[in-house]
Amino acid sequence: MIPRAMVRYFSRRRLRDQAYSFLFDEDDGSELVAFDTETTGLNPSTAEILSIGAVRLRGNKIFAGSSLELFLKPNGVISANSIKVHHLRHIDLQHGLDPYDAIECFLKFIGARPLVGYFLKFDIAMIEKYLRPWLGIGLPNRRIEISGLYHQYVSARHPERAIDLRFDSLLRDLDLPLLGTHDALSDALMTAMVYVKLKEGSRHR
Repeated sequence: MIPRAMVRYFSRRRLRDQAYSFLFDEDDGSELVAFDTETTGLNPSTAEILSIGAVRLRGNKIFAGSSLELFLKPNGVISANSIKVHHLRHIDLQHGLDPYDAIECFLKFIGARPLVGYFLKFDIAMIEKYLRPWLGIGLPNRRIEISGLYHQYVSARHPERAIDLRFDSLLRDLDLPLLGTHDALSDALMTAMVYVKLKEGSRHR
């Protein structure tokens, strides 16, 4: 595996606009960003982002008051099946942001902070779908997948137990609330809560 420092070095050299060099700033990991996207589908090559939700956290504190919630105007069709999941219709997004304006807001919000997510690989792929053609790079931020943290957490306590990695199951098992509607900001907040609960639980083993 190529060392992360080397990957960052060559990624930094490929950056097309130095106004975004802050993405490569040194970061001590004390503050993180949990984020989620809602999309028109589950294939990053064809799907569009409809909304982005993000929230910062430090230690066991979630800064919900300074969260980010963005809605994007889609170019294509939003399928009925997609609407059933996130309840976002064309009429709801007619005043949405241009995708590149939204990605710019997102980059300024996250800075160089590590990113926390559930099925994070997909959300990052969706962001990078817009980012790579524009800036020539992928997101250089460190990534933390909460399903992986949860798997380690349960395995350490109950090695014989079958592990259910569905998001709702994680919340129930950790005795955390389900925040109603399925939207990007609510999912980001719940992801942050899962992360904090797992980190606190690991400290008190």
